[in-house]
Amino acid sequence: MSIVTITEEPLSLEDLLAIVDGAEVEIADGARTVIEASRAVVEAALARNDAVYGLTTQVAHGKDTRLSEEEIRGEQMYLVMSHSASLGQPLPAPLVRAALAVRLNGIARGGSGASPAAAESLAAMLNAGVHPFVPEIGSVGAADIQMMAAIAVVAVGRGRAEYQGELLPGGDALQQAGISPLVLGGKDGLALISANGISIGHAALVVSRAERAAAAADVAAAVSMEATGANPSILHPAVGRAKPIPGQSAAADHVRDLLKGSDLLKPGVAQSVQDALSFRVVPQVHGALREYTAYARDAVLVELNAAADNPLVSLQDQTLISNGNFHPMVLAIACDALRIAIAHVGQLSERRMSNLWDAFFRQLTSAPTAAYGLQLRYPAAAVFSELKQLAGPATLDTPPLDLGVEDHATGAPLSVRKADAALDLLEDLLAIELLLARDVLATAPSTPVLGVGTKAALDMVEEAVVAADPRPDAVHRAVRERFPVRQVGGSVANGQSAAR
Repeated sequence: MSIVTITEEPLSLEDLLAIVDGAEVEIADGARTVIEASRAVVEAALARNDAVYGLTTQVAHGKDTRLSEEEIRGEQMYLVMSHSASLGQPLPAPLVRAALAVRLNGIARGGSGASPAAAESLAAMLNAGVHPFVPEIGSVGAADIQMMAAIAVVAVGRGRAEYQGELLPGGDALQQAGISPLVLGGKDGLALISANGISIGHAALVVSRAERAAAAADVAAAVSMEATGANPSILHPAVGRAKPIPGQSAAADHVRDLLKGSDLLKPGVAQSVQDALSFRVVPQVHGALREYTAYARDAVLVELNAAADNPLVSLQDQTLISNGNFHPMVLAIACDALRIAIAHVGQLSERRMSNLWDAFFRQLTSAPTAAYGLQLRYPAAAVFSELKQLAGPATLDTPPLDLGVEDHATGAPLSVRKADAALDLLEDLLAIELLLARDVLATAPSTPVLGVGTKAALDMVEEAVVAADPRPDAVHRAVRERFPVRQVGGSVANGQSAAR
């Protein structure tokens, strides 16, 4: 079992994904020192009886109401229990692991004032595989308070959690795992719940998945180019040099690599001087997906390694500061933009299918026995309609809450969740495109010499067709199980995103 060490240095996206995939965590001595120093600032504020939001005052619209000494002692548990309310289906265990790891790493930044015991509790739950039951809807993106509270209630021995395949009361899950319930003190309750662990963790999974989808889109486009005899001039390096957008050049390079050895790259093989735009602008549109995925990745990394607590413990100033770092605005907008880029890639795929459809019937001489892509052409159109709807913004729709005090939110969880759903649909479209391109090549008068990468993709499709029941939906599902492939722990594994 691999181990990821939480230090005072930034956590990488790859290390976070390793934790999601089951790696254990340990807290380095340097991070413990930071956590202890942050906690000392909280204890000093309590000793002075400073007016500190959520520590010696109520929260939300009660922000200016001071707590009595007795109320201060019970406030942290009250915050956890009173905010643990969300709706919908439970989040999958990988996403819960991501949220646990995000919050643990956030505490190690030193801005939360949480106790070392709180950090140890999160680490212990990760290492033992105690995964809190967290319904998927509850946050408007101004800290995922309700959903993070569902995690915190398990840490204190309440709520529900999955452990070794069984859903148990939180206290029972901890007991069976040999973990003592956390006793909240100081600012522990607020530190555990006032964080964007769900949004950031889910966005990390989405970014990883979008990176795979961008590469998969190149594969589908390259196979369609083979099937239609498309002109590869669009891939000439001079095009990228003329407009140096890194994502565009990366897409063109990848498609060109997929086509290595193909007849298509020989002079005079292309059927037209210039193809339809759904072929001609593949590097530009697929490149845009790469660009906005990279932007979203950067946003995730900033949030993952930020001190985003309110109030913020400033070690430099030895004080607690009310602030708005809990608002992951850049991440939320990045996922809005990412969905638009995903939809454009899906639109190209759907439009290329029309060209494949035309090519199929143009060369058809007898009725095909099993043209699964052809059968799925109309469902593909329906999928694109749904994908287009998901491209709308999610970050502008939250109404004012709590007597108007909370009059803005980012919509981050919804924005990220819609991006994940959009990737589902894009991958559905790309699988159908591969099947339809296979149909065209299977009925071609002569079989062209394919590129190394495109042949491998078609071999994968044939493997799926042979393995599946002879029904379009079963064949499509078999392709989706193999495409796109997922990188796990440095090796390639079949299957869908951990966030699904």
